[in-house]
Amino acid sequence: MPGRSPTPRENNRMLRRLAVASFALTAACAGTQKTDGAAQGPTSTEERVRITNQPPFDLVACFPREAKMPAQTSEAVILGALLSVRPQVQECLVDPKNRGPAPTTKVQVKTTVTDQATTHAVTGENLTPEGTACIQKLVDAQVQPALLAKGSAPVEATIPFEQTASGMNSVTFGINEGSDFTGAVRLGLPGWCDCYAGFKDAVPPTLTAKVKLVKAQQTPAEVTFEASGTTEGDQVSACLKQKMMALPAKLSSDELGFSYRFVHFNSGASEEAAAKMAPELQFLQMDLVRTQRAADAAMADGARATAAKAFAEVVERYQKTKNYKLFDELESKCNALVAADARIVETLQARQQTEKAALTIAQEMKTKDAEGWTDAEAATQKNLDETVKELADAQKLAAQDKAACPKKTYK
Repeated sequence: MPGRSPTPRENNRMLRRLAVASFALTAACAGTQKTDGAAQGPTSTEERVRITNQPPFDLVACFPREAKMPAQTSEAVILGALLSVRPQVQECLVDPKNRGPAPTTKVQVKTTVTDQATTHAVTGENLTPEGTACIQKLVDAQVQPALLAKGSAPVEATIPFEQTASGMNSVTFGINEGSDFTGAVRLGLPGWCDCYAGFKDAVPPTLTAKVKLVKAQQTPAEVTFEASGTTEGDQVSACLKQKMMALPAKLSSDELGFSYRFVHFNSGASEEAAAKMAPELQFLQMDLVRTQRAADAAMADGARATAAKAFAEVVERYQKTKNYKLFDELESKCNALVAADARIVETLQARQQTEKAALTIAQEMKTKDAEGWTDAEAATQKNLDETVKELADAQKLAAQDKAACPKKTYK
């Protein structure tokens, strides 16, 4: 019935959408791990030192994605808004000063919305005061749902984040002098956003820089980038080179040469923006986009639940009073419900597009590495099948709601 409140089953479905699977595939990650100096054709014995601290960089840290926040706030809306900033929370945890000594860092953000303000309480395990401050600043700036109507009871929602530190997602100093320099490069990227100004809605190419440090110099002796294949990519390289050449460098041996591989993602970009990436990286880009699609779906579900409740309340009043003067309100609330239905359909169509793109990549990679990609293909196919079903159900419900809206007749 249009206007009905969401059932417990529907609420559970909303929350399940927030449990977005992240594929930590060996095969998929292989494309981001070619960062050792030893793999680049060493020209000195020092180049055989393992150089780490080269996690991928998500440009959403530079250009935050603007989520479509509904006009009314609910638990699902808050959860979706919090999920949308997961990449930036992970970026906070790249920096070792934001984490304690344990390998795993757990973060919990509890958001409370009232008719006066939105507040966020950030707590966690293995989270330093600096890490807490980084995440607090982020959610305070980017997670601001609409305030509630005057006199409404507060709405609360809590979401966890977790990171197990590795060379793929964090920086660790003290490994060796070359890795200390690459760590400084990686931590510098969020402050070098001007280099990426042309890629706010796109994904920059993967770039490789050859770095040479010498004992007598306090900054790099040499930084040279391999050609990217595009004018825009070469412009990014030139900008990054200037930034890198200005970084402090310390070396106790005579000379050290190594490569830094800039692997880029962009959670805010479309599926089409990843077309020129290597397939393994495209798949990981799709996983980041999937998170944003799940966030959008959660907020749309929350908005629909609020609209359904508001319409149900007017329907109940009309059924009790048969007051024809309520017609305009009935029509308005039902139209709002129909609009909320349309937004759910829109988010599910976007999610279906993401899943289709990811499945195509997984199927392609499976032909080359069946063992490494079979599970990924199966999981992505399952995600797509579930999305197709949810989309069909949402379209059916939207049609039912639209057909049930009251219509004026003149006799």
